[in-house]
Order: sequence, then structure tokens, then C-alpha cells
Amino acid sequence: MKIKVILTGLMSVMMLNANAQNKNENNTEDDFKYILEQFADLRILRYQVPEFEELPLQDKKLIYYLSQAAVSGRDILWDQNGKYNLAIRTLLENIYETYSGDRETDEFRSFTTYLKRVWFSNGIYHHYSSDKLRPEFSEASFDQLIGKSNQHKLPVLKGKSPEESLLLLKKVIFDPAFLNKKVNQAEGADMVQESAVNFYQGLTEEDVAAYYAEARKQEDETPVSYGLNSRLVKEDGIVQEVVWKSGGLYGQAIDQIIFWLRKAEEVAQTSEQKEGIGKLIRYYETGDLEIWDEYNVIWVADHSRIDFVNGFIEVYSDPMGMRGTWESVVNFKDLEATRRTEIISENAQWFEDHSPVDERFKKKQVKGVTAKVITVAMLGGDCYPHTPIGINLPNADWIRKVHGSKSVTMENITYAYNQANLGSGFLEEFSLNEEEMELVRKYGPMTDNLHTDLHECLGHGSGQVLEGVSAEALKNYHAPLEETRADLFALYYMMDPKMVELGLLPDADAAKAQYISYIRNGIMTQLRRIEPGNTIEQAHMRNRQLIARWCFEHGKADKVIEEVKRDGKTYYRINDFKKLQELFGKLLAEVQRIKSEGDYEAGKSLVENYGVNVDPALHAEVMKRFEKLNITPYSGFVNPEYHPVELDGEVIDIQLEYVDDYASQMLEYSEKYSFLPLEN
Repeated sequence: MKIKVILTGLMSVMMLNANAQNKNENNTEDDFKYILEQFADLRILRYQVPEFEELPLQDKKLIYYLSQAAVSGRDILWDQNGKYNLAIRTLLENIYETYSGDRETDEFRSFTTYLKRVWFSNGIYHHYSSDKLRPEFSEASFDQLIGKSNQHKLPVLKGKSPEESLLLLKKVIFDPAFLNKKVNQAEGADMVQESAVNFYQGLTEEDVAAYYAEARKQEDETPVSYGLNSRLVKEDGIVQEVVWKSGGLYGQAIDQIIFWLRKAEEVAQTSEQKEGIGKLIRYYETGDLEIWDEYNVIWVADHSRIDFVNGFIEVYSDPMGMRGTWESVVNFKDLEATRRTEIISENAQWFEDHSPVDERFKKKQVKGVTAKVITVAMLGGDCYPHTPIGINLPNADWIRKVHGSKSVTMENITYAYNQANLGSGFLEEFSLNEEEMELVRKYGPMTDNLHTDLHECLGHGSGQVLEGVSAEALKNYHAPLEETRADLFALYYMMDPKMVELGLLPDADAAKAQYISYIRNGIMTQLRRIEPGNTIEQAHMRNRQLIARWCFEHGKADKVIEEVKRDGKTYYRINDFKKLQELFGKLLAEVQRIKSEGDYEAGKSLVENYGVNVDPALHAEVMKRFEKLNITPYSGFVNPEYHPVELDGEVIDIQLEYVDDYASQMLEYSEKYSFLPLEN
């Protein structure tokens, strides 16, 4: 489970501690360029990897091999995000590299922006809203671009001529009604038939539910994550899974991942890590989900400093909440900053015992909760270019209950966001008064940091489902409700005296900064990410609005949160922070009940009533107020590069290099890591 990046500038982001601020010797803080470029609604950043040069050679090798595995699965995500994404990428990149006409025209500039947006989203659907990206150039001008590009490199689809292939791809790009949404969760829609994500073929929502209902009849206390690593297809009336594995679907890319994992296995830091990598390789070879669970049990128990995520993991892009998109993150522990998360982990049982939820839904014994602050070394798949700021895994409830979980906070990533957004003018525009601004300036980075720690380390790991309740009981509402639960856990405890007692916050006022920022973002400023007329569909945005709107409505009688109008602008003032904490606790109790009992209807009601609909007048106001601020709604990253240095055939060092061009990295990745055919 991941915390997606909150709109940069809308909430203060976390700061690195002094130890983590040590920079690469060739890139001092004064001359390091965090922002590379900005276009459309996006900004491309760089992150630093402090302390890499000080690592032993074996550890550097391990990071390098794992990083190669992280980028080798790139094509998998592109194909998962849409059937024609790889062919469209090939078409667009061919134009970009070989077009012989005038590149200074408005049409070519618009084309370039479109391509960069497609790169950012790993396909033609917006990475956050899942709407199809709209080209700002005409189909006629696109034909002209194609005509002056290399005709021998145009993509040809299976069973189609070059002309037929081009017609179909243009229809996918330009026809707003054709495959128009990656994930369609609109009320009344058949989420399987009307979603363009490439997880299902020839099925309806009812077909999928029926197929897995039969499988779950055999569930035991350690159920596998049904459907996590396969495509479900229906041919000649027969429904079957096509598994993503070596020798199966996506096998060409998976074999490359395995190749680098084997090299990583040779330089693993510990015997446990070596065993885990071997188990992951075996899973990729067989596609056996029981082996995936065995790997996760080993992974949770492995506390090596260098760590990684690699696999089909998060299910946000599956309208049925089952199939995992491929992702990878390579990292190593920030030893100094991890002291904070260790305090939280050591007190996990206290937090569970004092939670405001019903006793039936609490874990009697919290096991294996580990948390750390990490330095990200490489991002891949569904974590690149846009990335989470925190991760808590594994997702299987029974593993979390029996064996525990790992929580990480990506502090070099959040530090990069913070540095890139200095002086944006956001606080001045959206704060009601100087007191609010001072609280957020003083405590915002600290409390954002703590919020992520609590969300990932304890929020996702808290509570338990009742016996017999399926992990998929909440269906398409599982993701927003799970993020709601974790956020509420963090918000509720943020103002508890325990935070000061443990030394996690300096005083009781600190939590106010988080409450101010969270309510403002949940009700108002995150609307900057929504197109006029649209509803909210992304899980994390739904969860934030759900919490903020629910508390606003349920606190109206006491004016806990008050809407204030001044000079034609809207603000939300918190009048009673303690009562707001109580509202967080009350809502947390209900959301935990919904998850523990698998109460689909109650979960649906919460999300639809508070997390989906947008106030059009407030939305228009927010968009207008943002026009004068130089803040993009979304940011993502280029990766650094690692280069082996050899002497007499042996690797004697791994050199770190920071990339300074977004397009060059994308084109290089397409050249070096395109292992899949255009259609899969």
C-alpha cells in the first residue's frame, strides 16, 4: 500500500534530517538542480542519493543489479495500462526521433508535450485521473508528422496491415469515446467492460465476480491473492487466467528481471536476503502465488540495510481491486532518520490497544511491525516517474497479521519535492491568517513526516478482519477506504499526548499544522487536479475528501470546521482541534468496522456521499486562485544512472551519475529495456 504524492506545495513535505542532507560530492546543495522542466500539468524533478559513494563495493553492486531489474520491467506496466500503449509509444517516439520537418511549429511543440505526458503516465491515460490524455494537435497535423518520419519504423499490429494499424492507433489516440478511460468506476458502469486497463478480455464485471467466487469457496486461513499476477480472458465461453511469468505472458521482460535478480542473489547482504531473492526468482519462473506469499514472509523478516520491492503489487488500477501493476523500488536505510520510525514500531501495541475502534477489530498481539526511513536509489514500473512517498507491504492481510509488515518513508524523495517547491506562494494564497502560516512553516515538514510514518507503519497494519470476511469484500471501494483508514489512524494519533511523550513532536501545537494542511487540501486545494465537470476517481483523492468533508459536515453543529468567505475567497478555519481529533476517531471506528465486517454497502455510501462529488463553484474558485501560482499539480522524477567500472574484467566500482534530461532518459529506456512485443 502506498501513499501517493500529495500535491506539491499544497501540504508541506517532509524534510531530511541533517545526516540525510549530505549530498553527492560532485553536486553540492547550492548547485544541484532539482527541477529539470515543466509542461502541461507536470514537473520533472531529480532526486539525490546521499551516502551511496560511502557504501562498500558489494553493496553498490547489489544496488546496481537490483536497479537493472527495476527498469527491465518497464514495458509490463505500459501494457497493463492499455492494450495499445506500446505500439503508440513506438509511433510517437519514431516521430520525435526521425521527423524531418520544421520542429519549431506550434504543432510539433504540442506533439512533444503530448509525448512527454504519455511518457509520464506510462501510456495514454492520465496517471492520476485515468482519463485519456487529449492531444492539443489535430489528426490532420499528426498525419503530416507521420508522413515526414521514418516509414520503416511505424508499428504494425498483429493481423493488420501497416495502414490498418495506423488507422486503429489514431482512433485510440483521437476518438474521445473509444477506450476513453483506463479505470471507469462510475455508478452503473460495468467496470470491467468499460475500463481500458489491459487486465480482462471478453468478460463482464459479473463474469469476473463469478469466477473468483468459485475459487474463494476453497479459501483457508492463508488465502493467496487471487488474480494478482494474471490476465483473465474469456474465449469460446471458457474463462481462464493467463499468468504473467517466465514462459508465459510478459515472459520476455520477466526473464530480464530474473537475469538481474540472479546477479543480485550472488552479492546479497545476508543469507535471509539471498533466500528471499531466490524465492522471488522461483515465483517469477512459476507464477505460483503460494510462492509469492512465501517470498513475502521471508522479505518481511529480512532487515538488510539494502532492500527492494519488485513484483505485481498494488491493485489500484484494477477496477475489481485484484490485479497488481508491476513496480519496483531499490533503496537503502537512512540509519540516522530511522530512529524516528523505530520509536513508532516499538510502541505499535500501545497504539493498537488505545485505538478508538471496537475491541473486536483490534489485534490482540501486533507482530513484526518494522519501519524505516529510506534513501531511494532507483524507481521502476508503477513507481516511475511519479512515485509514492511511503510504502507499507505486503498487502495480504493474513501475512500482516501473522508475520507483520514493513513500512518505509522515502525521505530523499520528499526532500526533493520540498526543495523544488520553495517560494511557491501557496501558503500566502490559501492560509486564512498569519497564525496558520506560521504553524505550517514551523511544524509542517515535521508533521507531514510523522503522518506518513504513522499511516504506513501503523495505519495500514492496524486492525483485523473478522473470520470469513474476504479480502475483496469491498470491491472497487477497498482502495479508498483502506487509505482512509490509514490516514485517519495517523490524524487521530497526531494530537495524542503520546506524540510529545515519545519525543516525536515537540509540543501539542505541532499537530495543528497537520490538521490545518490536511483539511484545506482534502476539501479544497486538491481540486486543482480535477478537470472541470469531472468527479473524483483516484483512491487517495477520494480518501482525503471523504475525511475532510465528513468531518466538516459532522462538526457543523459545533462549528468544528468553519467555512469563511473573505474578499471573494473561501477558507476553512478549524475552531476546535480537540473536537476534530474526536471526529477523526469516530470516523476511524466506522471505517475499521466496514473493513472488518466487509460491509460493502456502508463503504460504498461513505465514498460516494463524501469522496466523489465536486462542488463546481469551489472548484472554479480554486482553479482561478492557482492560475497566478507557478505550481503544477503533479511532479515526477528522472532516475540517476549507475555505471560499473571494470579492471581486468572485474567490477571495481559503481559510479553514480545524475541525469539532466527527461526525454533522453525516456528514449534510452525504450532502446535498452523494450523486451515485449507491441501487443501482448
